[in-house]
Amino acid sequence: MVDVSTKEATSRTATASGCIVLGSNASAAIDDDSTPKGDVFSTARIGAITAVKRTWELIPLCHPLRIGGVDIEFSKDGNTISVTCTVKGVESTGFEMEALTGVTTALLIIYDMTKALDRGMEIGEVRLIRKSGGKSGEYKWQG
Repeated sequence: MVDVSTKEATSRTATASGCIVLGSNASAAIDDDSTPKGDVFSTARIGAITAVKRTWELIPLCHPLRIGGVDIEFSKDGNTISVTCTVKGVESTGFEMEALTGVTTALLIIYDMTKALDRGMEIGEVRLIRKSGGKSGEYKWQG
């Protein structure tokens, strides 16, 4: 585990995103709010926040961090749902892994909640979009 005990705690933010491409049955059920397991977006939001807070238990060598805030956003365009997770706080190490864990968990929950309607979904394009704070400063994905 990397020693961050001498690093200064600074304000840090990390944002990750990803998407899931649904089949037409799953997409229509979400549009009609008629998925078998209930409200997809509320469940995915709560699950993603929980995952962010527990990232250190899931990813070996991650530090337990004090999470200051988590924002999960969803957008749907046709059969594609995009998810963005922003994590912020004041710490001595960054929140990149927490943001990536949050977005990935939200996508997995969407899959789980709609798999009875379509198992041919595709999860992809998971990436760090931006991060700020800390010794390495700013990062913005250039894609």
